[in-house]
Amino acid sequence: MRHRRAGYKLNRNATHRLALYRNLAMALFRHPEGRIITTLEKAKAVRPFVEKLITLARKATLEPEKALHARRLVLSRLGPPSNAEVNPSDDEKEVDHTKVIVKLFNEIGPRFKDRPGGYTRIIKRSQRRLGDGGKTAFLELLKEGETKVRARPVEAPAPKVQDETSEQTEEPAGEQTEPQMSGQTEGQTPPHDQPAGETPATENQPKT
Repeated sequence: MRHRRAGYKLNRNATHRLALYRNLAMALFRHPEGRIITTLEKAKAVRPFVEKLITLARKATLEPEKALHARRLVLSRLGPPSNAEVNPSDDEKEVDHTKVIVKLFNEIGPRFKDRPGGYTRIIKRSQRRLGDGGKTAFLELLKEGETKVRARPVEAPAPKVQDETSEQTEEPAGEQTEPQMSGQTEGQTPPHDQPAGETPATENQPKT
């Protein structure tokens, strides 16, 4: 039983899994638009790891006196690669010598200073990974001032209930009451069929 064992194993041991999280987080912070493509399971697994790093950078922005402690925590979690350059390219137009940890504390952290959590978004892709056909997804950072919008389900309209009084007053047009036979009063039953030449017996007829 996996009681009290949260997280994803991803078919890796602890050190291999930590290296995977570091690589994915570094790729996300390095990307100019803050977006990477990975498998859906890896995106769900690395999301808490990334958001905790951004939370430390956010707290350093809100509380400058704790910035040194937060920076040391990020260094311990990201490891030595956090001091790498964002884009060490040979092209002078695309090169960026800023360190990843500096970008995290100077750009990404202040961007979410007014947002208490939920800095990333996972978008599923229709394309499958070549080879094993695994599900892929985008893992991206929200832009400044952007909010998550969830589509609310449309509620079905309530059924209309007609009043009982209106149903009783309305009668079908084809139904009409039959007229009473002449010579009959209320409470009397019509005479039964009798043979010709005989008159119905009445109460006043004398007995023989």
